[in-house]
Amino acid sequence: TGFLHLGGLRTALYNYIFAKKHQGTFILRVEDTDQNRVVPGAAEGIEDMLDWAGIPPDESPRRGGSFGPYQQSQRLDLYRRASDVLLERGAAYRCFCTPQRLELLKKEALRSQQTPRYDNRCRHLSPTEVSEKLSQGLDWVVRFRLEKGVEPFQDLVYGWNKHEVADVEGDPVILKGDGFPTYHLANVVDDHYMGISHVLRGTEWLTSTSKHLLLYRAFGWDPPQFGHLPLLLNKDGGKLSKRQGDIFLEHFARDGYLPEALLDIITNCGSGFTEKQMGRTLEELISQFEIGRITTHSALLDLEKLPEFNRIHLTRHIEDEGLRQKLIKELRLLVEEHIYGDQQVDQEVLDKEYMERVLLLRKGHISLLKNLVSSDYSYLWVRPLVSREQLQTISAEADEIGKLVLGLMTRQAAVLSMEELNKDLRSLQKQTKETKYSSMMQLLRLALSGQQHGPSVAEMMVTLGPKEVCGRIHKALSS
Repeated sequence: TGFLHLGGLRTALYNYIFAKKHQGTFILRVEDTDQNRVVPGAAEGIEDMLDWAGIPPDESPRRGGSFGPYQQSQRLDLYRRASDVLLERGAAYRCFCTPQRLELLKKEALRSQQTPRYDNRCRHLSPTEVSEKLSQGLDWVVRFRLEKGVEPFQDLVYGWNKHEVADVEGDPVILKGDGFPTYHLANVVDDHYMGISHVLRGTEWLTSTSKHLLLYRAFGWDPPQFGHLPLLLNKDGGKLSKRQGDIFLEHFARDGYLPEALLDIITNCGSGFTEKQMGRTLEELISQFEIGRITTHSALLDLEKLPEFNRIHLTRHIEDEGLRQKLIKELRLLVEEHIYGDQQVDQEVLDKEYMERVLLLRKGHISLLKNLVSSDYSYLWVRPLVSREQLQTISAEADEIGKLVLGLMTRQAAVLSMEELNKDLRSLQKQTKETKYSSMMQLLRLALSGQQHGPSVAEMMVTLGPKEVCGRIHKALSS
């Protein structure tokens, strides 16, 4: 019914980690039984995003498996047969109540300030009455008989639990008039036939678990073990809003965030791990995970910290030879697609070695790869159009300063460091007759970048490298 958001990613991640920790199988099943709410492309989008996040399912609609189909709308015969079994056993019954009657019940309950619930009217129909209504061609649904005396169950997170659902709810619909099951029937049937051993799901399903266990009992099946994960909330304790649009994974992927950073931050704000340091890899998360460490406290997510998480993981990518080559390709695309006013990107700066050096030098300084194509870093990709006259308006000693810097670059050709360069530039300024240090920096910044603001001159020179610095100063002084 929708695309994958951070809450869904976190649930999937805990299931993936649990499965891998215990050499199990991580299964993706698409629940599309509420046909009115199905969003076209959402099922494919969810699987795309799990692949992008690096936690692909072992069995799924796309990958297949021994227990398919993995899409509930393709398993309708199975649910119909299961509901027939419950009808035969008297654990379920046909309900002929019209939508209008159900709406009236709901309005009356709200008027009396009570929780709306079905009054179980059709539970008491005799077989003769049922046959009569069927012969009249009346529409019907199948409802499950909720019985009192539920057995307690041990939740993997919340411990011993039970909810006397029959006291607070009417008998729930398990098969709708359109032949589609509701969540309750479909999940119980599928978990049984797919051989599911453990289910980790959101805490909002905790109160429904007793209802599901009654269904297992009615079928005579052994249930899986359930673990309910506490809510993922905003840092102020409010619910993550899907309406904002900025909690969907597509948003983060489009903005250039690394999946590792998202996996790291959504586990860092929660529990279940031996350590909470930033920068953990998926392998580290799996090795540190213990389900007994998950607490019942809601996880408060501070997305303002995401750039810092991403900076740490981006640094790791830059340091890794293989991942760095992938980043170079991505950076080249970003530069080629970026528009720098009426200035053209010089093809020479798209040289692999130059881009690799930029990445290695900016490692730890950028949070996102796209930071490198921001206006602050445009000097890396666009050679400035600066004339000698412009430089001379800043200092009449423009030529002399240019020669001093060219000489410095020749001596410094091996390795440039910002610390050494800053000292050398101070020394060069003392060799000028009347140019102040600030003016000299202004002149060099203009010659190197065409900008009056931006990173320090030393940082520019280190990132550009001796060859590019010399080329730009020569060009400016000769134009």
